[in-house]
Amino acid sequence: MGTPTRPLNTAWYHQGPKPGQIGSAVIAGHIDWWYGKKAVFEKLDTLKIGDKLSIEDDRGVNTVFIVRAKRSFSIKDDATSVFLSYDGKAHLNLVTCTGVWDRTAKAYSKRLVVFTEKENK
Repeated sequence: MGTPTRPLNTAWYHQGPKPGQIGSAVIAGHIDWWYGKKAVFEKLDTLKIGDKLSIEDDRGVNTVFIVRAKRSFSIKDDATSVFLSYDGKAHLNLVTCTGVWDRTAKAYSKRLVVFTEKENK
C-alpha cells in the first residue's frame, strides 16, 4: 500500500476493491504533517461507532458508510484483517498513524483503523 505524499492526499490500496464494491476497500491518510500542519485524517480518531461518512468516486457518486469498529495496531501486529472480509458486504477501512512519534524510526508506534460498512438503503 502506498503512502500519501502530501498532507491532504490519501492512498487507496489498489489491489483491493474500490470503495462501495464488495470486500474491504482500504484508504490511508496522514494524521499530521511537518511543523504541525494539519492532515486529512487529523480527526479520524473522533469518529464513533454508528457515525456516518461518505466518499465520492471519480464519477461524482457518493457512497455512505457507517462506522462499525475502531482498532489500534502496533507496527508489529498482523493487520491482515484490515484488507480482508468474507461477509459479502462492502467495507471501507480508513488507516492513519497514532501512538508515539519515534524520532529515530521517523514513524508513529501504532496505526488506527476505522472499520466501516456500506449503508444499505
